[in-house]
Order: sequence, then structure tokens, then C-alpha cells
Amino acid sequence: MSESTEAGVAAGVRAAIGAHTQAQDAGRTDDVVALYTPDGILEVPGLGPVAGHDALREAFKGWAPTQPQLHLVANTTVVSSTEDEATAVSDVAFLQRGESGWAVQVVGRYDDTLRRHDGAWRFQRRITTYQA
Repeated sequence: MSESTEAGVAAGVRAAIGAHTQAQDAGRTDDVVALYTPDGILEVPGLGPVAGHDALREAFKGWAPTQPQLHLVANTTVVSSTEDEATAVSDVAFLQRGESGWAVQVVGRYDDTLRRHDGAWRFQRRITTYQA
């Protein structure tokens, strides 16, 4: 893969990860779901795999914010890529604002597999792990 293609893949992957974060924190469930392939899978500790748009929509509706929240995603590294598939790892800190201000609720990691679907980068699988 050429250097410019590799840079384009990395930019597309980072844009998809950022769009997911922004949509999830704003409670835009349909926008989050649209970032997954039709057979996309989400794995979160304590839950079985959530697979497909219908199941993803129900899950993200249940997680819709009831108070201000932020997923701060950092240190994203594209680990491997082709023109049509990429894997990336990112660190994440989840914060919520409560009566006493902002507080970190969870620190973890995303292991993402994204694929080009209809000309855009979409999540095929997101595995979330929490740090102790």
C-alpha cells in the first residue's frame, strides 16, 4: 500500500472513531448505529456480543445519556490495514458530570476492526475492555 493510501486509511479510521464518540455522547443513536456494518458487533464487558443494527440500536438507546458525558478517546494507533480493512487500538476514559462536577467513571481500551462499506469506514467489531 502506498504511503498516501496508508495515510488516507488512518485518517478514515480516526474519523470514524471520532464520529462514534461524538454521536454516542450526544445520544444520537441512529448516527452511532450507521457507523457499523449491517453485521457489526460490539463487545462490552458483562454483556454478550451485540450484533447487527437492530441489536446495536437497542443497546445504544439503553445507554443514551441522562446527564452530560464524554468518552475521551486518545492514543489511537492503526495496527494493521489494507485499502478495505483496518484494525486500531485506542485508550478511552469515560467521564460524567454530576452534582459535584465531572468525574472519571471508567478507563479502558477499544480494539476496533473497521471495513470499507459503501465507500465509508464502518465498524465491523468493537471490543471494549476496562482497566482495573
